[in-house]
Amino acid sequence: MSNVCEVHHPLIAHHLTILRDQATRPALFRDCVRRLSTLLAVSATGDLSLNDRSVTTPIQPTGGSALAQRIGIVPILRAGLGMVDPLLDLLPDAEIWHLGMYRDEATAQPVEYYSKLPPGNPCDVGFVIDPMLATGGSILSAIEALHRWGCQDVRVLSLIAARPGIERLQSAFPQVKLFVAAIDPELNTDNFIVPGLGDAGDRIFNT
Repeated sequence: MSNVCEVHHPLIAHHLTILRDQATRPALFRDCVRRLSTLLAVSATGDLSLNDRSVTTPIQPTGGSALAQRIGIVPILRAGLGMVDPLLDLLPDAEIWHLGMYRDEATAQPVEYYSKLPPGNPCDVGFVIDPMLATGGSILSAIEALHRWGCQDVRVLSLIAARPGIERLQSAFPQVKLFVAAIDPELNTDNFIVPGLGDAGDRIFNT
């Protein structure tokens, strides 16, 4: 799994345990989503390109760097919204492009109901964000949409990913990099991640 990065860090282990706990209240759940998203984003942005830039400090001119690429953050509605702000804290000039998808409960297939990707002028790097990668259907659809737009450097950030979903993602898009806080072994008969954390959207939005 050369393009799969399971990020290991004591803070990730700590906050992920709180996130999984069914007793965690929505406010704390949202806080943990933000903290974990920040930690993942640091890893996911580690190879972004830079341009040289000169600045003047209060003492003297000096050399520096500036991000060279246009960055797009693409949350999959609705749960992906919980991961947007921490990425914007690190990438304040990034563009936000929403994709709305829901899972058909009868077929477990993604159904797209909203897309804000514009025609032409694609970003250089697109970060698809969704707390859970279960079957992988919604994330695969999002990657396909970004590729149709013309964005070829697509990266996925998920808090928890199931191994079957990872295998499906790698089979379809082996070049796409995936950054996760944890890899869980399986899905249950309802296609929920086991052990997982339940429905991330419901827990983020207290519904």
